[in-house]
Amino acid sequence: MKKHLTVFLTATSLFLVFVNANAQKLDKDLIRYCQNLTTAMDEISNERKATLREIGDYLASELKNDNAANLVIICTHNSRRSHIAQLWVQTAATYYGIKGINTFSGGLEVTAFNPNAIAALKRAGYAISNVQVSDNPVYTVSDGVNKTISYSKKYSDRQNPREDFGAVMVCSEADESCPLVAGASERFSLPYEDPRYYDGTASQDVKYDETVREIALEMLFLVDYAKKKQIVQLEAVRQ
Repeated sequence: MKKHLTVFLTATSLFLVFVNANAQKLDKDLIRYCQNLTTAMDEISNERKATLREIGDYLASELKNDNAANLVIICTHNSRRSHIAQLWVQTAATYYGIKGINTFSGGLEVTAFNPNAIAALKRAGYAISNVQVSDNPVYTVSDGVNKTISYSKKYSDRQNPREDFGAVMVCSEADESCPLVAGASERFSLPYEDPRYYDGTASQDVKYDETVREIALEMLFLVDYAKKKQIVQLEAVRQ
């Protein structure tokens, strides 16, 4: 028992060192953003935590079996919440030093990556550049480590996996309209309020910043849980 405990504590210690090393590679503003949120996990309701743990269990299981786990984040228009969640899962994975999580986003229809969502992500610390001007612009998004090509697309877009992925529904409309997601091995309902209702109002920037913060907080909780689950799985194998 003592030997197993020593192995577990050693793995945990190495994990914490890895976390710090990976965190330092991120944009400095994003590092501070993540550090502030890691002390705010109590803000997440128990109901939300239960769903996040289900997604975390899926990630840990996929990483254990295949050494890779795919998540496709889905909302109706792929313009706001799905992009924000996709980027934050990726950043959280780097922050916590967990490899093999691949994130994608899509919608039920094509619109455009919303400028207000882009502005809020920039305020959080992401570097975003427009690389193709059109009705559906294409952007590159960087957190200092990962670079993502972002534009509005259907969840079945060729950029996204067609099978063996977890589908995370982040808006109630998409959740209700799409009870089955073709190719998904698991489907999760994790809706967020749509900040678009505040577009053009005095509260616009505040509401978008609140949405980015809420999603970031939960994605950090999700990835942290998945990483801890990996450590538990490692300990179980060594017993």
